[in-house]
Amino acid sequence: MDMAWSALGLSLKVAGWATALNLALGVGAGFLLARARFPGRDFLDAALTLPMVMPPTVLGYYLLVALGRHGWLGGWLHDAFGINLIFTWQGAVVASTLVAFPLVFKPARAAFEAVDGQLEQAARVLGVSEIGVFFRVTLPLAWRGILAGMLLAFARALGEFGATLMVAGSIPGKTQTLSVAVYEAVQAGQDAVANTLVLITSAVCIVVLVTAGRLAPGRIAGAGGK
Repeated sequence: MDMAWSALGLSLKVAGWATALNLALGVGAGFLLARARFPGRDFLDAALTLPMVMPPTVLGYYLLVALGRHGWLGGWLHDAFGINLIFTWQGAVVASTLVAFPLVFKPARAAFEAVDGQLEQAARVLGVSEIGVFFRVTLPLAWRGILAGMLLAFARALGEFGATLMVAGSIPGKTQTLSVAVYEAVQAGQDAVANTLVLITSAVCIVVLVTAGRLAPGRIAGAGGK
């Protein structure tokens, strides 16, 4: 049971950080594509949605190439700051953030597109700045869709396996998340441990999904095809 709670704690930490990063990245990208019109907009939308359909192991491989000691980003981080993300929980955060990103980005874009532009224009006429319009009009009207996307991203990050295993590995107490611990327990024939881990993971994900469904039942179903 100690392993189960350790894996749960690490998974919650990784999923929490990944969700926080996606809040900034996904909301920013969703607002940009909902409001801006520029060449290559559809291509950018497809590229940002790609992690939703690409196999996690492929994403994990790309991350290994980019973040490894000989990768363009990993090499720079190591030489400039002494930072190594491979086989660390921070690396698991990066992997989970990438995999879960579309689940924040797509609902956020749909929520911003659903905001009545006349309300934003009325605020501008009253002298509200663009930043004020965003925080006082746009965001309050779109928050349900954004929060629902965040909850889905949290659940996805909590259950991430392929990319996380390739980037962070499976070091008990350091990088072994719940999904990786389930895999290791099954491989070792520890059925009781695997059953416990599966029940914990399922319970947490069900709670998150029910909450997300109550926040924005229509938007979640249509977010992926927007």
